[in-house]
Parts: sequence; C-alpha cells; structure tokens
Amino acid sequence: MFLQSSSLQRGAIAFLLCLLSGQVFGQELDGANTSWIMTSTALVLFMTIPGLSLFYAGLVRSKNVLSVLMQCFAITCLASIIWLVFGYSIAFGDGGSFNAYFGNLDNILMGNITEGTMAGDIPESVFAMFQMTFAVITPALIVGAFAERMRFSAMLLFSALWLVVVYAPITHWVWGGGWLGEMGLLDFAGGTVVHITAGVGALVAALVIGNRKGFPTQAMPPHNLTITVAGAGMLWVGWFGFNGGSALAANGDAGMAILVTHISAATGSLAWMMMEWIRHGKPSVLGIVTGMVAGLGTITPASGFVGPGGALVIGFSAGVVCYYATQAIKQKFKIDDSLDVFPVHGVGGILGTILAGVFASDALGVFSGQGFNEGMTMASQVQVQIVGVATTFVYTAIITYLLLKLVDKLLVLRVDEEQELQGVDLVEHDEKGYDL
Repeated sequence: MFLQSSSLQRGAIAFLLCLLSGQVFGQELDGANTSWIMTSTALVLFMTIPGLSLFYAGLVRSKNVLSVLMQCFAITCLASIIWLVFGYSIAFGDGGSFNAYFGNLDNILMGNITEGTMAGDIPESVFAMFQMTFAVITPALIVGAFAERMRFSAMLLFSALWLVVVYAPITHWVWGGGWLGEMGLLDFAGGTVVHITAGVGALVAALVIGNRKGFPTQAMPPHNLTITVAGAGMLWVGWFGFNGGSALAANGDAGMAILVTHISAATGSLAWMMMEWIRHGKPSVLGIVTGMVAGLGTITPASGFVGPGGALVIGFSAGVVCYYATQAIKQKFKIDDSLDVFPVHGVGGILGTILAGVFASDALGVFSGQGFNEGMTMASQVQVQIVGVATTFVYTAIITYLLLKLVDKLLVLRVDEEQELQGVDLVEHDEKGYDL
C-alpha cells in the first residue's frame, strides 16, 4: 500500500508539474520562444504600417501621398481577414493527395485553433498571426509598382485575389509541406514566398497598367524624402522580426539571422551609395535607403543559413546588382515600376535565393554557413534554388497577368488621364495630404 500510495503521489506531482510548465498531452509551451515570436509579429506588422507606408508615401508626388498610405492600410485590413477566413488554411493546411501544391480548407476561420493548439512549442495562434503579417506586407509591396495611377477599388480586388491564388499556394509549396520545401529549397524568411512573388507581381502590374503620364521624359522626384528615411528606419528595425522571427524560436538561428540581416543592410546601403558616387559624382539619400532595402530583401532567404562573412558578400552584391537593375528597368526598358519594386525586391529575392545555396556551405572558411541539407552538395543545392526561383517567377507572372486582365474587365484598373493629372488623393478619396 505504501509503495502504491507513493507511486500515486509521484504521478500526481508529475502531472501538476506538467500543467505548470505548459506541457499537456505531450506538447510543451516554450515561454521564451512564444514571447520572441509575439514580439516578431509586432515588428513585422510595424514594417507595413507605418514603415512601408511612410517609405512609399515620401517617394510619390504630393498629390498622391494619401493614396499610398490608404492602400497600405487597407491591404493590411483586407489581407488579415482573408488570412483568417481561408488564406492560412490554404497555405498551411494538409491538402491530402494535393498537399504538394495546395493546402485544404479544413481550417476555415481558423476553426481548429484554440488557446491550447500548438505549432511546435508555440501556440498555433501566435504562429498563424506571425504568418499573417507576411501575408499583409507581400501584396502591399506591389503597391509601389502602380502608385499614382491605379483605382482604389481595382487595387482591393486585385490584392485579394492575388493573395489567395498566388501568395497562399506558393507559401504552401515552400513552408507548408509542399513540393519545393520537400525538394530542399532554402528560403528562411521569404526570398521566393515574399520578394520574388511581390517583385514579379509588381513588374507585371507595371507592364499591364502602363506608364504614368509623362514618364520617362518628365521628372517625378519624391515629394518628401524625410518621411521616406523615417519609413526606411522602421523597415530596418522591423526586419529583425521578419528574419529573426522566422527561426520560430529564441535560439542561435534567430540570433544569427538578426546579425546577418543587419550586416547585409549596412553593406547594401554603402554599396548602392558607392555606385551613385562613382557614376554621378554625389551620393543621394534616396540611394542609400534603397540600398538598405535591397540588402534586407536579398539576405532574407539566406538569413538562417549563412554566416556574417556570407552576409557581407550578399549585401554588397545586392547594392551593386539591384542598382544596375533599377537603371535597366527604367532607363533601358522604359518600364514605370514607379517605386522600384521588381529591381529591388524581385531581383534581390532571386539573387539572395541563389546565393543561399552557395554561402550555406560549411567549407568556405570565414564565409561559411551552417551547411547544406543532408545529402546535398553546393551544385545540387544551387540547382534546387534555381528551380525554386524559376517556378515562383513563372507561376507568379502568369497568374498575376490573368488576374489584372480580369480585374480590368470587371472594374477598370486605371484612373483616366484627367484624374491622374488631378491626383489620386482627390479623385479616389476626396482628400489632400497637405493643405498649405
């Protein structure tokens, strides 16, 4: 009886300890990891509003400043609801026989998520919300391509459809158990999922909608670089949550991701500034902050796989390559990607995804990363990276084009010429950003 009673007491004590530590039915809540991902969620949301909103708003002309702020704010609201209703389920649901390409709809309205539902050692509610902030910022990035000329209603419909049929499926391919993730694609925080999809979507949107009236002969300088720099600073800080939070834990991977993110941003800024200084005789404020964004976007897919030395090379490459891409898009090809979404995010995402397959190597001395997937060599890993880039590019381009044509038929994409001259703020929202 004594032994039996002692066993019962030990069992009761063990059960109470499990409850106190958050362990229920074999799942243990890690408080440190949960706190970090909750903080990262706030940081990534901070990247869109106010970070990206202010960054974009300062780059347009004063008659269109409110339209950009409104678009980023509205996309934040709209994408959040779509993610709740079925976006999260498509991206991270188990699609059964179609799981390689598409999640199921079993988690509509996140009906399977309760306070006790876990995703690893963090609550699934926290994981779903963290991923929601990625779903918010990705279509918001595309706003920069059609700034100053797209109708607000068309923008809303396009963004909603694009999130469902482009962003969510590709997220599933890479992070939700789909075919690219199973192939071994290295994309730590969104080189393919976020930057290539947004960049390619932006390029196609700029081509379909057409150039602004007066482009490229008429000068269209930013109306307020001060708020652009403020927005850039917010993006830089928020990106620590974007990349560091993608470790889904408060651990060494998160710490390294933050370190290499900062190094790449700083190096990208200096590299872009250097290119301007060499070619034009003077460095510009616009150039240094654009180089920062290029460095951040390019390190994103590699951030959890490379070391500081690799980040230095990736950041420098981002500043130089994205600078030339910007010049080519606007000067050579005369494409009015108004705020340089494709040359910065698209090209940066492509470059970073491929370089992740190089600098993940553990055999490059001071430039080494954590090593490839098991059984991979540098050649085979780079091959997988190229497949990920190519399929993401092609799928995004085709579906974005079809969606834009559909929206144009239903609502008309673009304001007319007179409305464009008047400014989208007054035409679409009956308000002005400044009353001086």
